[in-house]
Amino acid sequence: MKVYGIGNPLIDILATVDDSGLEALSLHKGTMHLIDRARHARIIDYLKGHDLVYSPGGSCPNTMVTLRMMGVETTIAGGVGQDELADIYRDKLRQVGVHDELVTYDESTGTSIILLTADKERTMNTYLGANRCFKKEDVDLDSLSQAGLFYFTGYMWDTEAQKGAVMKALEYCKGHGIKVAFDVADPFAVGRYRQKFLSLIEEHCDIVFANSEEARYLFDNYDAYECCRSMAKLCPTAIVKNGKKGSFVADHGRIMEIPVQGSSHPVDTTGAGDTYAAGFLYGVAMGLDARTSGEIASCLAGEIISSLGAQFSKEDAARVRDHIEKTYLK
Repeated sequence: MKVYGIGNPLIDILATVDDSGLEALSLHKGTMHLIDRARHARIIDYLKGHDLVYSPGGSCPNTMVTLRMMGVETTIAGGVGQDELADIYRDKLRQVGVHDELVTYDESTGTSIILLTADKERTMNTYLGANRCFKKEDVDLDSLSQAGLFYFTGYMWDTEAQKGAVMKALEYCKGHGIKVAFDVADPFAVGRYRQKFLSLIEEHCDIVFANSEEARYLFDNYDAYECCRSMAKLCPTAIVKNGKKGSFVADHGRIMEIPVQGSSHPVDTTGAGDTYAAGFLYGVAMGLDARTSGEIASCLAGEIISSLGAQFSKEDAARVRDHIEKTYLK
């Protein structure tokens, strides 16, 4: 099964700060903040003297890259600029074998400044740049028609152009039997678009991912299990990630608890959610059941948080893929 994603190609800029740094920048810990060019410049200026790590990222692209490294064919569509950052991004996609359907615009490539604190929480500051330009006319339906699953995140609802592109893809999927997976992605996005997301889940989605905070915003309930139960009434497969407590996976009304795997002392949680989604969709692509897909998702998420960054190195990906194939593809 091929997986087609529409997302925000971003260059991640990682830095370690303390809580006082977040306070100085008036940032809410553990969430994603949309910023403009001036705000981007201010944060970069504040980080002078810090060690900065640059790497290709973006929520949906991270998932597509990890899926490809696990052996699933993937495509990523989105917008980049005419700059060196776009060249770096495309080169990364070539290296791992993700099919590149990025459209170039006369804008700068988007970035996400990710600030890591001692408790391993990540606070993201995203400048969308060229991503804002991606529109419905840029969606290649011929390419989408070759996929068995379409994946996107709630971040796409922050611009009308991107939302239009996703809606075009969703309507095509509905008419052509292509499965749809949606990651809610951010509690603030839920706060902005709660009713729209609920309708979207019920009308278009086969698989939905949310963490416990996002699910709480969606269903006004602090109980992750109950949130999963509520979501399962809207779509066939509902997943609520519950941090160190594991996750709940509901498949056609049956709810299963998936234990957490990996380190209890994470180095960096930046890519945990994106990698969890990749693991679950890997299971779907391989024709595995929901419980097994959830266990693979937990395994991958547990691995990614043990090192810095949101994507596996080639060596780590090969090791993890070998483990999954030997453990779950018997």
